[in-house]
Amino acid sequence: MSRRGFSLAEALIAMAIGSLLLMGACRFLPALQRHILRQGEQLALENELWQRVHAVGKHLQRAGYCRGACGGAGLELAAGGECLIVRWDANSNGRWETSPAAAAESTGFRLRDGALETLRGASDCRGGGWEKITNPAAIGGDALLGTTSGHPGLRAGAERDAGGALRATDGPDERG
Repeated sequence: MSRRGFSLAEALIAMAIGSLLLMGACRFLPALQRHILRQGEQLALENELWQRVHAVGKHLQRAGYCRGACGGAGLELAAGGECLIVRWDANSNGRWETSPAAAAESTGFRLRDGALETLRGASDCRGGGWEKITNPAAIGGDALLGTTSGHPGLRAGAERDAGGALRATDGPDERG
């Protein structure tokens, strides 16, 4: 039984093939890492956006609920579609509480400088004390767009629904 190793030509060919495979892997892995990072950021952005839209949607579902004779509209869309005030009778006492702010049964949402802001106990869209609930660098808002129509289950003057229009913006270093 004779033992024979690789010849010099075979070893050089094997090294050349191995080098080509290694160079391909060196180019592929960073691109794969970038793609995975972008996809993770996109998923986090979608999750953040979903949470904010879900929160506003829950308030819209409650809009106009009143166990008694509450005065005013349960849903107001104001400031050219950039502000939304939602009222509901959370404690079922037959009226919409306005004070203290911690127990107020109205919540405002507004878009200001690209950020979605909220204020519990809001009676109008002006003033201070509004809290930003989105980062305008990551999630920007164009308008709280709404379609309004009377609904027989709500008091006169209350609107049935309003949808939020938020857009996800790319970061400053993100390329199309």
